[in-house]
Amino acid sequence: MATEALFSIPQAGEVEAVTITFDGSAFTVPAAISVAAALLVSGVREFRSSVVGGGPRAPYCMMGVCFDCLAEIDGVPNRQACMVAVAPGMTIRRQHGKRAVEIE
Repeated sequence: MATEALFSIPQAGEVEAVTITFDGSAFTVPAAISVAAALLVSGVREFRSSVVGGGPRAPYCMMGVCFDCLAEIDGVPNRQACMVAVAPGMTIRRQHGKRAVEIE
């Protein structure tokens, strides 16, 4: 079983870093990358649980098509982590089950 991150970001010179929190764990990640990339490079393998069976799900396409990277970002559920840039102090939580849709 692999023990190292399957996703990496090349380190070229000095890169500004920000600290984000995922499910209570703090990670220092490069600035100006997506939340999905930041979590993957930090070793996170499960972003949400499947609607069917509750199995673990993680980013697949990294371009906003598949919705497998849905997470709660700064209190807002159903955010596509691959489409949101990291920001200092950002709080991300794993999303469980189906996404909730509010009807007005």
